[in-house]
Amino acid sequence: MGQSTKAKLARILRGEPPRLLDLFSGCGGLALGFVTAGCYSVGGVELDEEAARSYAWNFHRQPDGSPDELQAHPKDILKTEPQALLKELRWRVEKGVDIIVGGPPCPAFTRVGRAKLREISNDPEAFKNDPRARLYVRYLRYVQKLRPLALVMENVPDVLNWGGRNMGEEICELLERNYQCAYTLLNAANYGVPQMRERFFLVAIRKDVGLKPGFPLPTHRGTFPPGYAGSRKVALKHIGTDDSADSRWYQPAPGPASDAQPWVTAKEALRDLPRLTDHLDGRDRRGARYLDGRLPYGEQSPSDYARLMRKWPEFETPGYLRDHVTRCLKWRDYRLFEGMNAGDDYPKAHDLAERLYKEEVEKCQSRGEPVPRRADYVPPYDRSKFPNKWRKMAEDEPARTLMAHLGKDTYSHIHYDSTQKRVISVREAARLQSFPDGFRFSGTMNPAFRQIGNSVPPLLAWAIAHELLFLMGARITHPFPEYGQATRTDSSTKARVA
Repeated sequence: MGQSTKAKLARILRGEPPRLLDLFSGCGGLALGFVTAGCYSVGGVELDEEAARSYAWNFHRQPDGSPDELQAHPKDILKTEPQALLKELRWRVEKGVDIIVGGPPCPAFTRVGRAKLREISNDPEAFKNDPRARLYVRYLRYVQKLRPLALVMENVPDVLNWGGRNMGEEICELLERNYQCAYTLLNAANYGVPQMRERFFLVAIRKDVGLKPGFPLPTHRGTFPPGYAGSRKVALKHIGTDDSADSRWYQPAPGPASDAQPWVTAKEALRDLPRLTDHLDGRDRRGARYLDGRLPYGEQSPSDYARLMRKWPEFETPGYLRDHVTRCLKWRDYRLFEGMNAGDDYPKAHDLAERLYKEEVEKCQSRGEPVPRRADYVPPYDRSKFPNKWRKMAEDEPARTLMAHLGKDTYSHIHYDSTQKRVISVREAARLQSFPDGFRFSGTMNPAFRQIGNSVPPLLAWAIAHELLFLMGARITHPFPEYGQATRTDSSTKARVA
């Protein structure tokens, strides 16, 4: 369907932007990286209403700045065929698409998702029957019908160890007739994102293009905390170590460049944002949190990373900050946030609460005053369960992985600044995920947190897009930022028209 491989390559080598279709697009983290590098977005397929509107708002705006309503309409990939979708997007079928990207929903593959399914169904293998685990089949149908020059698929690392199966290997087997494939695990922190987020990426290029897919060199380096090596080992159980891979398509993650910089830290990402203190003097109230505020930037100077977030190509900030809103919580917890140390989890927060409560009881008893309620000092949650639901960020390292349920479990990212005594805001989450300040999110606070947590970090997507477009000989409109990625000059591996 659409142009031949030869015609698509010839058009791209003439300098025309590759045509991008985004499946399971979310709000557009992957698309942002590819569009910034030089692609044109044909459209996105997304079922979540607010995420679909965000995608349209950022990539398909009307002249008045409002989102294109056709693009903003949620789309169910299970009910839409490729040709019908292109027509719905007002895209001529004969034009086709050059690159397909997307991340099929991952709850069925994550260890947390599997545990929830076991708990609900009382079946230890319930996750194998989760229909979300088969959504990649729809992705591959679009590949089969539209025959893109290349594709990129993203998911959680546990997709490589799903009930004893390596889904990366199985997907490549389905593609190998027409595509050269490769997959690996990449960590966003190694590409300038202030977040230690490890994900599976699969890149495939049509065999008649004559290229082998690869992955970008890391531009940053650091030492991962305990636990990351173990999680990676579990994910790679059916592959082997990085030095002894026994998979046909697995590629060990590339090592950092010789001039790789230190990881971008949470403080570098957030220090120029304004302080939030309304909750400390009683001005904060429970209720919906809207994203239409306009705040001036903070007094601290921006880091190189923050300057990129302000001046991202085509997404420059309008001079003020949106979305800098956070949850209204109990004063009990603000007290704990102040006293917690960097890296402290819930058991340590619970111990702190017990100590503070004991001290307050002793003070009251010595004065002959009524003893305060325990509930006003000590959270009611079992300290032995889900310890990582609470975690205070360290200012001198990247944040831990942002999750989709961030709006409900924001305690996983307590701000490192003890004087603010709070969890992170929507805009801070966006910064940690590498969304530029000019990127708009549709909906209120919780939907925005969900969109951010579900996304591929745009800065990592930019690096992947730069690598792929360079190989294909495409014109790169915005090379990966100079603060991290050296300009690619080797043209010996570029695509050529057969």
